Amino acid sequence: MKSIFPEPILNLPQADIPIKGLNAYLSQSSNHQIIFMEFSEDVDLPEHSHASQVGIVLEGKIDLIIDGVKNTFQKGDRYFIPNGIKHSGKIYAGYADMTFFNEKNRYNAK
Repeated sequence: MKSIFPEPILNLPQADIPIKGLNAYLSQSSNHQIIFMEFSEDVDLPEHSHASQVGIVLEGKIDLIIDGVKNTFQKGDRYFIPNGIKHSGKIYAGYADMTFFNEKNRYNAK
């Protein structure tokens, strides 16, 4: 699968996220993280919660259940998950996004 991300993103450290079929690149700040993610396989996300999250869908489709409400987001859409709100979902192969996590230690670099 050819990456949709340009070289400056691909040169970022890879994020250590143990999901099969995921390539993720980590932009680290002193108080937040931005993760650039690409999925080559379908993934079911179990229900969980954490600090607030904002996603911008670059390619493909994701179904998210946020606080009990199901929505489908596609290329060009954005979503917001407030702090501590339970969410789950399904990510479809070919999905790519840029996700802001309002916490500095959500993921580590590989």
